[in-house]
Amino acid sequence: MVLELYRGGAHSGLISAGPLPMNISAAAVASPCTAAAPTSAPSTSGRQHGLPARELSIASRVLGTWRAAAPRHARPQPTESSRGSLQCRAAQANVHIGSLSSNGLRIGVVVARFNELVTKPLLEGVLEGLERHGTAREEVQVAWVPGSFEMPVVAKAMAKSSSFDAVITVGAVVRGATAHFDAVVSAATSGVLSAGLDSGVPVIFCVMTTDTMEQAMDRAGGKAGNKGYEAALTAIETANVLKSLAQKGLAAPGNNT
Repeated sequence: MVLELYRGGAHSGLISAGPLPMNISAAAVASPCTAAAPTSAPSTSGRQHGLPARELSIASRVLGTWRAAAPRHARPQPTESSRGSLQCRAAQANVHIGSLSSNGLRIGVVVARFNELVTKPLLEGVLEGLERHGTAREEVQVAWVPGSFEMPVVAKAMAKSSSFDAVITVGAVVRGATAHFDAVVSAATSGVLSAGLDSGVPVIFCVMTTDTMEQAMDRAGGKAGNKGYEAALTAIETANVLKSLAQKGLAAPGNNT
């Protein structure tokens, strides 16, 4: 994929969304925390990491665009070392950031069997994301339900069981010629939200709601990545930030203390 770069309203050329453009590395775009760090003497060159301030700003935007546009396998995965200023700010006593380590977390997954062509690879993405961050596949409890409409009740029961620190719901609803799509999507969305709010346990929504099957497949390991993998990381981080808050008496104790 090729991106067009504009500067000051003028076209400044094309960059590839494959390898990092313009020889800019992630480290070259300073985080706000790094940029604000005091130095022994003011810079006389007006440069930071070898880039003028204005170009640094443009580079930062280009880097963000590249990450969003690059194929799933080419994108840098979120890690403890790649979250920039957030990691730096976490050293402050009043800032709480969830770790991306799933060690010790109990994760449940509710998967809809309907549109299994989509939900199976999404589940694989969830399991891969958890495995890469510390949870073995055999430790994850997976419950299959007929469709996305049935997910909320099972997710809520699991979340309220005190057996899980987070529950991930996986489904796929593709628009048809009737209003059935809207009814199912509305019920699934509100039901999953209620399950989390009522239980105090993160219940993550990983339901593809698309106009076509092709769009759903693109998000289940296709050119748009695997949303199941992203849902796994969301579950880990949310469970850990709640755990951190609860340990300091800043959140009601739940299953994740």
